[in-house]
Amino acid sequence: MVPTLALPFLVALLAQQPSRVAAPVDDWPCFRGNPAATGSARSALTPPLRRLWVRDLGGSVEATAAIVGDRVYAATMRGVLHALRLSDGSTHWTYRSVDAFSASPLVYGQTVYIGDEGGVLHAVDARTGRARWTVRTGDKITSSAVAVGGRILFGSYDGNLYCVDARTGRRLWTIKTDAQVHASPAVRGGLAFIGGCDGMLRAVRISDGRQMWATSVGGNISATPAVGDGRVWVGNLSGLYVSVEATTGRIVWRVQEQESGAGAYASAAHRPGGLVFASRSGRVFRASTRTGASLWTHLTRAPVDSSPVIAGNTVVVGSDDGTLHAVAFDSGRLLWQHRAGASIKASPAIGRGRLVIGSTDGSLFCFGQ
Repeated sequence: MVPTLALPFLVALLAQQPSRVAAPVDDWPCFRGNPAATGSARSALTPPLRRLWVRDLGGSVEATAAIVGDRVYAATMRGVLHALRLSDGSTHWTYRSVDAFSASPLVYGQTVYIGDEGGVLHAVDARTGRARWTVRTGDKITSSAVAVGGRILFGSYDGNLYCVDARTGRRLWTIKTDAQVHASPAVRGGLAFIGGCDGMLRAVRISDGRQMWATSVGGNISATPAVGDGRVWVGNLSGLYVSVEATTGRIVWRVQEQESGAGAYASAAHRPGGLVFASRSGRVFRASTRTGASLWTHLTRAPVDSSPVIAGNTVVVGSDDGTLHAVAFDSGRLLWQHRAGASIKASPAIGRGRLVIGSTDGSLFCFGQ
């Protein structure tokens, strides 16, 4: 039994916590599906998939959608954030910014967080679409936000990684890098891992913003790191792929892609025993987590900026060739594909047994079985 005198204290403590919903484990609330940015879905998909609905959102969709409950949150380069029903694609509400949304939405509690190319992070009520608060940075935001412990972390082209209070937007700390922060942070074990256009991979302590280590990868890092099994995996725009110790920053292996047009804009996907990269050379390939050696390669007909997602034994990824590709995780064998009619730069969102992805002609597709 709780003593009567303790009740006011408990009420005050709970009031300080961000509101949360008890979401099923197969939601997809952020860019890579989880704070560690592994791009690994809890919902398995077994192709062939059936198109359940498609919506024209009126502007290029280059950000990854979020799926929470029967809601899909999708943003366009015309600065419109849409809340749609997962069941049929009908509109629940829309929210408009002055500037384009190339960052992906994050759903945390009852709030959607998303940055725009005018440098503003928006906090929007997930139920009504009304603005809660905004935070302005010094340059555009392409970095998708990630949430941990009542805090929101995101990068900006002003060269900073920001940490703000989820409930109020109050700035808690920033850390300055030597160039733009295009990538989204990945979070695990009390640390935020962030790549920058300065070619540095950094580990930052979330509690106070202290940099724990910084490792030079070289080249421009636009991809979000994937974190798991004590390692951090990321590729750069020069086609160099690395595995780094999460605790020390020591590079365990590095592999240089030799193909024409090599460059990793897409983020890696990881699950225990598996690692999948995609490249602007048009390759999607599985690499050994131990050595980085390529285990199989699937070729598309154009650069791949879409980040691959692992769902059961299926890897799904879009391509600038206008095709959504599904290949077998164990062999790379093509299982299914869908021609969207326009380039696919967004990454798949997989939740509730469905796959949602947008294309540059403004179409938002939903697939299921």
